[in-house]
Amino acid sequence: MGRPRILLADDHTLVVEGFRKLLEPDFEIIGVVSDGQALLSVAMQEKPDVTILDIGMPLLSGIEAGRELKKRLPRMKLIVLTMNEDPDIAREALRQWASAYLVKKCAGSELTTAVREVLKGKSYVTPRLAQKIMDEFVRDPRIGRTKELTPRQREVLHLLAEGHTMKETGEALHLTPRTVAFHKYRIMEEFGLKTNSDLVRFAIRERIVSLP
Repeated sequence: MGRPRILLADDHTLVVEGFRKLLEPDFEIIGVVSDGQALLSVAMQEKPDVTILDIGMPLLSGIEAGRELKKRLPRMKLIVLTMNEDPDIAREALRQWASAYLVKKCAGSELTTAVREVLKGKSYVTPRLAQKIMDEFVRDPRIGRTKELTPRQREVLHLLAEGHTMKETGEALHLTPRTVAFHKYRIMEEFGLKTNSDLVRFAIRERIVSLP
């Protein structure tokens, strides 16, 4: 058997080249792409065993690309490698389409370990982030079982319902606008909200904000 084939997707050239050099002794790197649209195209053409992707790419986010790839190539393993340590996003990615979630501050050996684990059909989460996910579950074991706002969702909803833009909300919470948008639309999807007015009414009903 040949070496496992890996596709890398990240718009930070220096970072992705570093990971490429790290992986090349043990795996075949079949390509490097820098946006979500190119990721879909190359993955469909090359059908790698593993795709390693950042979630914050241009044209199409890694979250959207990951969902789409899981539909089109269900046997391919997807590993998130990102700066984003938000446990809500990690949990959602792992639940829907990712086999592993790592942060870029992790040791290089951790990435190799994650690739080997997902190829065995297992999952892998950066230990520091796995602890955050577990801590939230221990505080509220209903998370992931019923519709329940997470602490981060409550923070985002509070600011948006007060009339702050996604950019202002991101600045206040030290999040990117893309991450704020993820939380906003996740809340709307989970609770059947269609408009921004619905979002505000929901925030009032949940006593996250008061009536003006």
